[in-house]
Amino acid sequence: MIRLTAITRTFHMGDQAVYALNNINLHIAAGEYVSIMGPSGSGKSTLLNIIGLLDKPDSGSYELDDRLITDLSETEQAQIRREKIGFVFQSFHLVPRLTAAENIELPLILSGMPSAQRQNLVNDALQAFELKERAHHRPAELSGGQRQRVAIARATIMHPSVILADEPTGNLDHQIGAEVMLLLENLHHTGTTLIVVTHDRELGSRAHRQIGMRDGKILTDQADDTH
Repeated sequence: MIRLTAITRTFHMGDQAVYALNNINLHIAAGEYVSIMGPSGSGKSTLLNIIGLLDKPDSGSYELDDRLITDLSETEQAQIRREKIGFVFQSFHLVPRLTAAENIELPLILSGMPSAQRQNLVNDALQAFELKERAHHRPAELSGGQRQRVAIARATIMHPSVILADEPTGNLDHQIGAEVMLLLENLHHTGTTLIVVTHDRELGSRAHRQIGMRDGKILTDQADDTH
């Protein structure tokens, strides 16, 4: 499903080139649950951004569902991102002036879906994520856990085949974070590929496959047979 070959990404600090990703080779099959772990600056978020088509590698190739992505135009990549990939971030990235329901609806509007069909899907999502009573509240009026549930509902409203979660529990307390992870894992159980970036080893150990990064390189890649 996801195949990265010899992916390199560099950033320049003055005259010096710093490798965020250094010759990354990675294959993730459809339906896997993978954690990507490592300290700050290890390259894990850069790797997630390239998988999610939010950033482009300097060299190497990226295939998604047997389609070469790296040579596509920005418009073509945006369409694939909209249709196949859902994002969940530590800081939620909700639109402050929109209600919970309106935030969830955004991807459907961008897809050109008719209003009546959008409303049915949004109502279903509000029900599924226990947000019915918060439908007309703006993000500032929601708790951290509620905001993250809105973000997950928005990320999955188009039924993407891949969910990318970057430190999804970073702004939440332990109990609420565990509830958010259960939501994501329940989505994985329906067949969705789940990739979680975290520096938290306890959180990362929940995944069926654990990838360790440092200095822009993959150092470890282990499957957990106990899951």
